[in-house]
Amino acid sequence: MSMLRLFFGVMLVAASGAVFAAEQPAAADAIAIARSNACMGCHAIDRKLVGPSFQQIAEKYKGDAQAGARLEKKVKNGGAGVWGSIPMPSHPKMSDADIRTVVAWVLAGAPQK
Repeated sequence: MSMLRLFFGVMLVAASGAVFAAEQPAAADAIAIARSNACMGCHAIDRKLVGPSFQQIAEKYKGDAQAGARLEKKVKNGGAGVWGSIPMPSHPKMSDADIRTVVAWVLAGAPQK
C-alpha cells in the first residue's frame, strides 16, 4: 500500500509541475512576442520608458486574481489613465494566445530566463 501511495504522490507532483510549466510561458517566447508586437518600444523589462516597466506592472498587480483578464483586454483594446496621461495603443491584430503569453509572463515578474 505504501508503494502505491508513493507512486501516486510522485505522479501528483509531476502533474503539478506540468500544469505550472504550462501556465508559465517561456521567457524567450514572451520576449520574442513582445518585440514583434512593438511592446518593447514603450516598455522595458526593468525600467520605465514611455510606459511602466514590465516589472512595475507585475508589482502593481501582484495578488490581483483579475489582473490577467484586465491586462489582456487592455493590450487588445488600449487604454489610458492608470500609469499617466500617455495612452497605450490598441493591438487588435495581436492574437489572443500571444496576448495571454505576454501578460502571463509580465505578471510572473517578466523573468529573463
